[in-house]
This record gives sequence, structure tokens and C-alpha cells, in this order.
Amino acid sequence: MMKRTACALYLACLAVPALAQTESLPPAADNTEVVSAQIVVSGKRPGPGLWKVSKGEHVMWVFGLYSPLPQKMEWDDARVARLVAQSQEVLGPPVVSVGTGYLGMLTALPSMIGMKKMPDGAQLHDVVPAEVYSRWQTLKARYIGDDEGIERYRPLFAADELMDAALKKNGLTKSFAVRKQIETIARKNDIKLTDTGVHVMIDNPGSTLKAFKQAQVDDTACFTKTLERFEGDMDAMRRRANAWANGNIAEIDNLDYAEREDACNGAVLDSSFAKHHPQMQNMLERRFAAWIKAAETALDKNQSTFAMLQMNEILGPKSYLAALQAKGYTVESPK
Repeated sequence: MMKRTACALYLACLAVPALAQTESLPPAADNTEVVSAQIVVSGKRPGPGLWKVSKGEHVMWVFGLYSPLPQKMEWDDARVARLVAQSQEVLGPPVVSVGTGYLGMLTALPSMIGMKKMPDGAQLHDVVPAEVYSRWQTLKARYIGDDEGIERYRPLFAADELMDAALKKNGLTKSFAVRKQIETIARKNDIKLTDTGVHVMIDNPGSTLKAFKQAQVDDTACFTKTLERFEGDMDAMRRRANAWANGNIAEIDNLDYAEREDACNGAVLDSSFAKHHPQMQNMLERRFAAWIKAAETALDKNQSTFAMLQMNEILGPKSYLAALQAKGYTVESPK
């Protein structure tokens, strides 16, 4: 029996919201612990309202996922549970993944060892500009501490480690719990769960992962954007997490993290590795098209559909919902 496995090629960055803000702030001056300027909510919270997409008598309720979220928050799923139970289908979020068959994965495991590290023993100070590395040292000391091993990580992976450590110290966490909760509700009610993602299967994972480890990955832009935006965006992330938890649509509308996300996505998708693997071409466009097709099919055949999207896929003129609206569907925002 074949099963999908986690993407060792770091395409998870395509499915997780990234750090950003509207303006850069100067580098941190010392190693003083960051004091939260915003209280991170806890306890049971309603989360955001739902967007309504309709055509004639058929409706699709769209729920906005967001990460990071407050560590101590419990999401109140009462309204969502009712809508899911009344629907004929639940559309999962449009993720991108790279996987192998089970036996192929066993073959690939030895090759995965050390894949986070840069080839030829290079270290961060060898591949990023001096001023960027100086800021990295300040933030690393503040959030990670004395960890020499991370100095050999590719900038993309080092930035992610920094993000995880900082979120934890600020009462936030990358969260997939809400999505899992919705999927559990669907299963309990025997509602069809539809995968809308794009999944690439690798036939020769050992050689493919070896090629990735040696590939040129221009992820300095992603690393730099992370550091430039990091300190100023921590308070913004707390505000967004609180806004999501409390269902504050006006605050949610101000979400903005495309710039760093674009830089980090490009680091992988524009790498020499991706360019030499046709199945990894145009993955973002294919993901968009796959979800739109699944949504239109569901709206055509179901009286009621429930769908999940990331907030940045819901909001803005180039969003998934804007595309449906351009096709003639009525889109209503939550009040």
C-alpha cells in the first residue's frame, strides 16, 4: 500500500502564512528579551466569520485558516460544526506537497540526513551579506542561543528555525489544529472530504534528494526578508492572531505578508533543482487552478459546500475568491 510522505524539499513553505509587515524597522540593538506589547488571547474563541460564495440556490461557505495562533487559545467550532454537518462536501486547503511511495521513502531516508545543510561545508556567513549576517547573530542570540549547528543550515531553513523559536517566546505557535478539527467534524458526520492540493510523486527519491542537497538555491532574499521584517512584525503577528481568534474582520482585512512569502517560495521554485524537474514547474499556478476547478465542481453539484483557504488566499484582488467573483459567483464577506 502506497502512502504520501512529508515533503523533504521544503515546499511546506507554500502552505504556511509567512512573516511580513508594511514597513521595515531598524535592527535590534541588544539581546534584551522581547516584552510583548500585545496580550495574546487565551481560552475559547470564535475565530473569524465565514465568506459566502453562491450561485443560484447553491452556496459554499469559506473558512479562513491562519497561522500563527495563540498557544493557549481554544477554538469554538460550534457554528462551523453546524455548517459542515449541513454540507455535502468539505474542500481541503490547496496545499502543495512532494512525496514518494512507502518503499521509495525508505530508500530516501539516508539521503535526507543533512539535507538542511548547505553543500561543501559552507556556513551562513559565507553566503549572506555581512550586514544581514550581523543582524542574524543578534536575533539568533535573542531567540535561539548558542547553536553552532544552525550556522551550516541553508538560509531558508535557518530563517524557519528562527521563526519557530521567536513564536514560542511570544506566546504563538504555527497551528494546523483548526484544520484538523474541521476535518474531524466532517468525518464524524460522514461528509465527503476532497483534497484540492497538488501532489508531486518522486520515482527516484534517493537520487532526487541528493540532487536537491547539491542544488543552487538562491534563498538569501527569503532569509533577508525574514530578518528585515522580524522584529517589527512580532507585535503585528500578535494583533493578527488576536484578530483571527476574536473574529475581528476589520483587523483581518489588513493582513499583509505576500512580500516575504513570494521571496521564500521563489527560493525553492526558482532553484536549479526545480528547473530541472518538469513536475515541479508552475506549481503555484497549478495549485490555484486545481482549487478553482474543485470549487466550481462542488458549487455546481452541491446544495451546500464547506471550504478552507488560508487568509491570504481569501483577501485581496488576486485572491481565490476574487477569481470566483470574476467568473460570476456572488461573494459576501462576513459582517
